[in-house]
Amino acid sequence: MKWLLRIFNYFFSSENKALSHRVRNITGITPANAAIYRMAFNHRAGANNNSAKNQSNERLEYLGDAVLSLVVGEYLFQKYPYANEGFLTKIRARIVQRKSLNTLAVSLQLDEIMQEYNNTRISSTMLGNALEALVGAIYLENGFDKTKAFIINKILRPHIDFNLLETHDDNYKSRLLEYCQKENKHVEYQLLQKTKLNKRDCFKVAVLVDNVAYGTAEEYNKKSAEQIASQKALIKFGMLPGNDASTNS
Repeated sequence: MKWLLRIFNYFFSSENKALSHRVRNITGITPANAAIYRMAFNHRAGANNNSAKNQSNERLEYLGDAVLSLVVGEYLFQKYPYANEGFLTKIRARIVQRKSLNTLAVSLQLDEIMQEYNNTRISSTMLGNALEALVGAIYLENGFDKTKAFIINKILRPHIDFNLLETHDDNYKSRLLEYCQKENKHVEYQLLQKTKLNKRDCFKVAVLVDNVAYGTAEEYNKKSAEQIASQKALIKFGMLPGNDASTNS
C-alpha cells in the first residue's frame, strides 16, 4: 500500500507532489504519508492558529533527537574501535549540538522548505529543529534501518569532517571557563534582556570576566547566546583569531 501512496504523491498529487520531490531529493525516500513530513517543517513560531500549533514539529523533533543520538553513537562506536568513552562522547556531542545541526540543515537546504511552511523569519535554530523532526518523520514512516541509512549516507559521510571534528573545539564557553580558571579570573554570565521576537523568546546575554564585560550576544536560545559571547571574549583575550572591532557589542 505504501508504494502506491509514494507513486501517487510523487507523480499525481497536486497537494503533495512538490513536497515529495523535495523530500526525496534530500533523503532519497519518497513520502507515503506526506502529512508527517509537512508537520516536520511546521515550526510552532510560524503557525497561523492554535490548530496549526498543535501540529508543529516539536514532538517529531523530540523523537528525531533520540534516534539521531543513537545512530551517531553507534556509528562512532564502529568507526573508532579503540577510542574511550570520553572521546566518543565528545565527538558525538559535537555532531549533535545545536550549532552543528543548524549548519547541517542549511547544507541539506531545509531552509528553502521551511520558508514555504512558516510565516516568520527562519532562524538557524529552527532549521536544526527541523532536521531532527525530519529524522523523526523518517523513523515513524520507515523504521530504524532506513533512518539509520539516511543519517549515515546523507548526513555523516558527506557533511561531517571527522578529522576537523577530532581536533577543533568550538565549545567556547568551556574554553573560556578553563582559561579563566588557570588565570584565576572570575567568569559570570548575565541575562541583560529577555524579549519577544517573531513570537519567540529572545535572550541578550553578557559574559563578565572579573566584573568587566568582554562580549554580548543575542539569540533565541540562551545557551547559544552564551557561546557567542564567550567566543567574543576569547577573541579579546587573544585565544582565538578575529577582529576586535566586531566584538565590541
